[in-house]
Amino acid sequence: MAAGRLAAEKTFWKMLYESAARADEVLCLNVEDLYPQDKRGRITAKGGAIEWIHWQSGTVQLLPRLIARRTRGPLFLTDRKAPAGTPTLDVCSETGRARLSYRRAEEIFEENTRLLANPLASPEDIEDLNGWTLHRLRHSALTHDAEGGTSTPMLLARSRHASVRSLERYARPGVDAVARHVAERDPAARRKR
Repeated sequence: MAAGRLAAEKTFWKMLYESAARADEVLCLNVEDLYPQDKRGRITAKGGAIEWIHWQSGTVQLLPRLIARRTRGPLFLTDRKAPAGTPTLDVCSETGRARLSYRRAEEIFEENTRLLANPLASPEDIEDLNGWTLHRLRHSALTHDAEGGTSTPMLLARSRHASVRSLERYARPGVDAVARHVAERDPAARRKR
């Protein structure tokens, strides 16, 4: 993968994780939707509502290289010129390249995470392995927030879920997080400090 393409992918993956946003919402971002100084972007959510996603310093550091001198148009682009018939809103007027599709973004992420998803596998077997899905970045971000003690109202706001029931599948702390939680609240351990 070319260095420029890899930088764009890393920016996309970092933004997905840091924002805990849905991949399709992030792929629909345009350069003019970004407010980098505020670490946020304006998205159109499910149902057409205008909402905000927020990210952290990792995304902020990567965005300038991705945007370069562009002032408008799709944020995440393909490597090639847009084919004839591509909707105008999905073409960067400055580069002529098309907006990156969910299908292609998912393929790239899956290919690049095959060895991470299969740590005991040999690199020679990479073609036979399955990697992770883009949704895993959202799931991981919300799970890590829950493990870190983020409140349910904040998890709801961050994930932009309407109900706690929708959030339940994400906010499932792992075995190690539960062990840390119990250990931190152990009265005997507190007396030793």
